[in-house]
Amino acid sequence: MSFENKYKVSGKVKLKDLSTLPDFEMSPKKAIRKLEEISRHLGKFQELMYAHNRYSFLICIQGMDAAGKDSLIREVFKSINARGVVVQSFKKPTSTELEHDYLWRHYVALPEKGKFTVFNRTHYENVLVSRVHPEIVLQERLPQIKSASDIDASFWEKRYKEIANFEQHVSNNGVIVLKFFLHLGKEEQKRRILRRLSKEKHHWKFAPEDVREREFWDEYQAYYEETIEKTSTETCPWYVIPADDKAMCRYIFASILLEVTARLTDVGLPELPDGIKDNLSKYKERLLQE
Repeated sequence: MSFENKYKVSGKVKLKDLSTLPDFEMSPKKAIRKLEEISRHLGKFQELMYAHNRYSFLICIQGMDAAGKDSLIREVFKSINARGVVVQSFKKPTSTELEHDYLWRHYVALPEKGKFTVFNRTHYENVLVSRVHPEIVLQERLPQIKSASDIDASFWEKRYKEIANFEQHVSNNGVIVLKFFLHLGKEEQKRRILRRLSKEKHHWKFAPEDVREREFWDEYQAYYEETIEKTSTETCPWYVIPADDKAMCRYIFASILLEVTARLTDVGLPELPDGIKDNLSKYKERLLQE
């Protein structure tokens, strides 16, 4: 089964018609075991990619609150060299970031060649949270925007194009861009937030906005659909992954990543220059004689 083809978005998206649970069965233990195996493969691939020094990966993860983004990142990438994967979490823009355009802080966080960078929440917040709460855009102090009423449909269309151009630009320069929406059900989100509230060791994860933002659930779903439809391309695709079962969500996510890396057949160890390769025995002998 190709999970990449199964969950890749091409065309219209109706989230309410997509299950938040996978349509196949696998025991939690098997899902965890297979994930660990895939994680080791990804670790070996990253070492080769680093030596090859031509590609990097930008992994964008979006989802409603409590969708399991943090734990997914931890479990999927745990077998990769700590220097080979960088996680960027984008929160409320700082005063310095607000002195630049809204994509600036994402540009400076792009991955170095040979590495994975994971955006935990991404540049798409600028057409999702900002869409639900357009007053946020006023903080950018755009010349043409005097009030929230100036933010019309054409404004958002322009942003979609800017984001698509940003991704295509970095893709043209060797960055493999993959975008994942963790499709969580509203009832499952409620259960997870209640768990945070009922267990003291999870209290630190709770924020009042987790509850307040549930009031805008339908709006978020509609804007996610529009965003995904308008920005999923062949070179920078979106994947909608069922997220109610955390173990299965991680397994599907990792499997897609493994399928994509497997297509990069040119990634391998570079050849040594002839001048060095022909004299390896001499260097070895010199060291042995010390």
